[in-house]
Amino acid sequence: MQDPARHILQSIEALIFASEEAITFQTICQVTGFDLKYRDLEEIVEALNREYEATGRTFRIHGIAGGFRFLSQPEHGDLIRKLLAPVIQRRLSRSMLEVLSVVAWHQPVTRGEIQQIRGVSPDYAIDRLLERSLIEVRGRADSPGRPLQYGTTREFLDLFHLPSLKELPKLREIREILQEHEEQQYLSAAGGDEPPEIGQTGELQETE
Repeated sequence: MQDPARHILQSIEALIFASEEAITFQTICQVTGFDLKYRDLEEIVEALNREYEATGRTFRIHGIAGGFRFLSQPEHGDLIRKLLAPVIQRRLSRSMLEVLSVVAWHQPVTRGEIQQIRGVSPDYAIDRLLERSLIEVRGRADSPGRPLQYGTTREFLDLFHLPSLKELPKLREIREILQEHEEQQYLSAAGGDEPPEIGQTGELQETE
């Protein structure tokens, strides 16, 4: 008969492995029926990661977006980016990534405010980001017309492997993120324009 503790450990490992997004503590308890405390789950994850480290595995379990997910080790990042570049390109166009960056660092933010920062209409990108559940409506602004305000979602945190919004890079690092996206476009043979410049205020500006 299998050791009960080992059964719990392997069950949780299987759920985290099978989930396409960060799986929460509540979901793990609901699916498994295990009577766990959050600290119990953290200890199980730590035990699994020790096994992966001891056996030289190229992945670990990380806490992101309010849940847990398998992520590859940083030293394999360049190789995996080459594999995933076409997928990333299909999911997020350059304009969508720029609008998503503005929403992330200025939320809650309206369409008009996004357009003022970028200099072009964000309507198409906002609609696509809403469809992908990367942003959501957060309410209405106290300004004429009461325009909708937008903010990022848990799916956004999961996509960018962020534990919380507190882990967002500083505004000055937006350029690096956009440049990395341009590299992904190059790797996927999609080409692309030069990344937008970032002004001294930290705002995105379209290049000529």
